[in-house]
Amino acid sequence: MTGIWAAGCDPDGPFGPGWPDPPMLPPDAQHESSNSFQERPPDMSHPPAPDRRASAGIVQPFVRLRTRLERFGPLRDVRFDVPRTPHSFHILQPESVDPFLDAVEFDPEQNLPYWAELWPSGLALAGTILRHGGALYGKRALEIGSGLGVTAVAAIAAGARLTAADYSSTSLLFCRYNALRNTGRQPRTFQLNWRRPSKGLLTEAGGGFDAILAADILYESRDVEPLLALIERLITPSGILWLAEPGRPVAQVFLDALRGSGWSGAVEHYEGPWSDPKDAGVRVRVHRLQRTRTVGGRDST
Repeated sequence: MTGIWAAGCDPDGPFGPGWPDPPMLPPDAQHESSNSFQERPPDMSHPPAPDRRASAGIVQPFVRLRTRLERFGPLRDVRFDVPRTPHSFHILQPESVDPFLDAVEFDPEQNLPYWAELWPSGLALAGTILRHGGALYGKRALEIGSGLGVTAVAAIAAGARLTAADYSSTSLLFCRYNALRNTGRQPRTFQLNWRRPSKGLLTEAGGGFDAILAADILYESRDVEPLLALIERLITPSGILWLAEPGRPVAQVFLDALRGSGWSGAVEHYEGPWSDPKDAGVRVRVHRLQRTRTVGGRDST
């Protein structure tokens, strides 16, 4: 297995032992919020080799992000293979979620720090993106619930112009760091409470995103209606929705509601291998959906 940029991996590279050097970025993309993409769809079976000249352009934001993340306590580095692909990612995550549990007490939404774990659904969605990345190349994509950045790494590598959104501002820092480390690029980021989306995200959406990506974001029945409304608000009429879920009943309720609104598409099934042995036996479905008609029966494609 290889990393996205493993062809140029330097055991003593500028980011520390064993860390891959990033690819060469165009001059206007060498800054903290860069989101450039290649001039042609990437062939993910043969990832491009990085150019060391890019290192100077991203080391500073990389170090700044690492410094901010270290304030949250011990960190650990995880390397895992992306299912059904020849690629592997290096992901930084908290050693423990305990420091983040204390903050839940003061959170009106009582959102637990699920973002701090590597979940099978995120790995499966990354695999689907790398295998069908041509559908995202050059497209404006939004990831809802970015977590540690696994999906973001895959989407950026596939050439998407990515915006990542999560309820947790700390999650977004990890997402930016891991995307920068693995691809040399960062997504634009927004905090998101999908019951009350920010004006900034709505402005960013403009006429809508071409694609919305989400992995394992449905836990409670109260999430279904707000998420349906958010997707309708943020996606273009012909946009695509790629959703990975491990079979929770609430996800099926959500999918049934989507189909009732005219969405349909293909489903891929994943059974691992996953990064955590405790997840053995978990089965994930990745739904690649598009609206083919409105409730009134009018085609949208």
